[in-house]
Amino acid sequence: MPEEQTEGPVYCVVLNDEEQYSIWWADRELPAGWRTDGTKGSREECLGHIGEIWTDMRPLSLRRRMEQEAAK
Repeated sequence: MPEEQTEGPVYCVVLNDEEQYSIWWADRELPAGWRTDGTKGSREECLGHIGEIWTDMRPLSLRRRMEQEAAK
């Protein structure tokens, strides 16, 4: 039996230079400063993907600064 396709918007997973994740409508131009990570799907699928990969919520600049402090 074929899988039933759900109607609704398709989203993509996006991230910014600080490696903070969000979702965006796949059929719209990305906002300035954001890029896609290549994941597309339903809202739930995209949020599930983010939940799996975004394990450290700290912005990239803070993580780097903390690593530099720890290395001193």
